[in-house]
Formats: sequence, C-alpha cells, structure tokens
Amino acid sequence: MSKEAKKPFRQSMAEWRQFVYNPNSGEFLGRTAKSWGLILLFYLVFYGFLAALFTFTMWVMLQTLSSDIPKYRDRISSPGLMISPKPDTALEFYFNKSDAQSYAEYVSTLRKFLESYDDSKQSQNINCTPGRIFDQNDIAVKKACRFNLSELGQCSGKEDKTFGYSKGTPCVLVKVNRIIGLKPEGEPRIHCTSKEEGMVEISYFPPEGLIDLMYFPYYGKRLHAHYLQPLVAVQLAINSNTTKEEIAIECKILGSPNLKNEDDRDKFLGRIAFKVQMTE
Repeated sequence: MSKEAKKPFRQSMAEWRQFVYNPNSGEFLGRTAKSWGLILLFYLVFYGFLAALFTFTMWVMLQTLSSDIPKYRDRISSPGLMISPKPDTALEFYFNKSDAQSYAEYVSTLRKFLESYDDSKQSQNINCTPGRIFDQNDIAVKKACRFNLSELGQCSGKEDKTFGYSKGTPCVLVKVNRIIGLKPEGEPRIHCTSKEEGMVEISYFPPEGLIDLMYFPYYGKRLHAHYLQPLVAVQLAINSNTTKEEIAIECKILGSPNLKNEDDRDKFLGRIAFKVQMTE
C-alpha cells in the first residue's frame, strides 16, 4: 500500500487561509456571518437566562435572612467562658509579686479591657431592674443595661491599680460569651475550684459570683449596639506557703439548669481552666 502523497506547504497554507476566511462564500472559520450571529445570540440568551435564574434564586434566599439576627442559631445552645487577662501562649499566669514588670502586661490588659465599662462610656446605657430578664422584643432600638465597675469590688482597678498582683492576690475577670436570645434560668453564677486544697482562697465580685439576669437576652451587635457582658471578678489569695507551685483553677457556670458546663468536645463550654504560679 502506497503512502498518501504529502501536500505541498504552499497548498496547505492556501487551504488554511481559505478556512479562516473564504472570499467566495464569505465564511469566517467555516461559518457565515448569519450563522455566527445565530450562535452568539443563542449563547447570549442561554447564559443570560442562567444568570437571571441565579440572581433570582439568591434574591429569594436573601429575603428569608435577617441582617440583624442569624437564621440558624441551634449549633451553640450554651455559652462558653473566657477570662481577662488572657496570656498570649496559654491560659497560664506566671508572675513575681515583688517585680512589677512581671505582671505589667496583665495589669495593662485588664485596664484596657475595662475601658468600655467606664461610666463615661456607658452614657447611653440604663439602670435595669436586677434579678429579672430584660425582654425587649417589641422595642426597635434595644437598650443596654449599665454595668457598674463597683460590682467588681477590689478587682475594679480603682482602689488597687495593680488588681491585686502586687499583693499576691491576683484578679481574673470571667465573662460569659454572647449568644443571641439566651435566657438563663435560675440564678446563674460562676464558681471556681482549685485542684489542690489549701493552696488558694477564692473570693468573688459580685458576691457568690452571681450573674444578674437583667443582662439577658442579647439581641445581636446591630440591634444591641451598646451591650456589655456582665463580669465576675475572681480574686485568688495565694497561700504564702505555696509560692513557686503551680495552681490549677477551674471555673464553671452553676445555678442555671439550661446552661451546660460539661462537654468533652468543647472544653470552654460553660467552663474554663487556667493555671497560676506566683513567686516573691
């Protein structure tokens, strides 16, 4: 069988030029202008329809959402706890009560954290009725309850500018994370324990670590612009005989049946643990 004769290069180029544009039929790349126009019109209508369908679908979905409150809020039913100051590397406090530099960062963090709780920053907040849930479902602009720094007692930073660190009685502020619509039941409070007995004496401000119900519910950042989370100050009076020893502290939410404090999958759900070591 003989091989098919190879076309000359000039003939191949002529056929290629004719395919690109045929002057006899007026075809460009094998199609007339009318054929190209019909194809472009088809794809224009087709993709235009898809874009309109996608836009309409997104519009319908957005009509079901609120810019103020998330639609689905069932993944986190109980709040976690956080503390301030929060060490950079881990929840471990190491300081020397005789060395101001060793706890300067903790004091600075506490002062900055409490700035938003200053009376001058709460001019739009109101005095609420203690012990009662503050429902505002029928009010467009939500009011925020005033949190008085005096509630934090010796940990307010007013009497003791070092928040107890210079005296060996460091303060740690515990706050409950925000959850929209949460209404605690009973008398929620923060309770802390040390794994080693006799190493530290724990005091609470407000007394018994109570979290007042008047700060609930929270309505979201847009509706509740001036909202402040209630704080509980935990003051640790470290036994002088236990200096240089690491003390493990765990704080939990108690007193409210609808707030959890045990979950193996989330160590911050309703509880938080940290360590303190003081030298002198």
